Formats: sequence, C-alpha cells, structure tokens
Amino acid sequence: MPTLVEELSQRARSLSPKDRARLADELLASLEEPVDPGAEAAWEKEIARRVEEIKSGKAKLIPADEVFAETARIYR
Repeated sequence: MPTLVEELSQRARSLSPKDRARLADELLASLEEPVDPGAEAAWEKEIARRVEEIKSGKAKLIPADEVFAETARIYR
C-alpha cells in the first residue's frame, strides 16, 4: 500500500508541467519560516543608515571592477 507521499507524488506527476511547477513553488514556499518583523525593521534601519553614509560621503565606495580584481587575486 503506497504512503500518502507516494500517492501524492504519483498524482502530481500527472499534472501539466505548468501545474507541477506551481505546486512545487507552493510546497517550497510552505517550508520557509515566517519573516521576523523585528529583523525586517532592523534591516530597513540599516539600509537607511548605509544610504545616508553614501550620500554624505562618509562611506568609501569601491568600483566593482576593483572588487572583482581583488577577489580574483585572493582566490586564484
């Protein structure tokens, strides 16, 4: 006798590719933990702080090509 998971899996394979993808997305989304509202607020505050540092000139920005070159130098 097949388990519920086996039965559901078999039935899901009979769906169209589009419906299987939708089902897979919904199942994967159900595994995600809820977002901590405190963490979300903290990130918003941190983003605002960093944007202000950039606007005020306090932050030192490094061009992407320099970052990639340095990364390549370190990891090659």
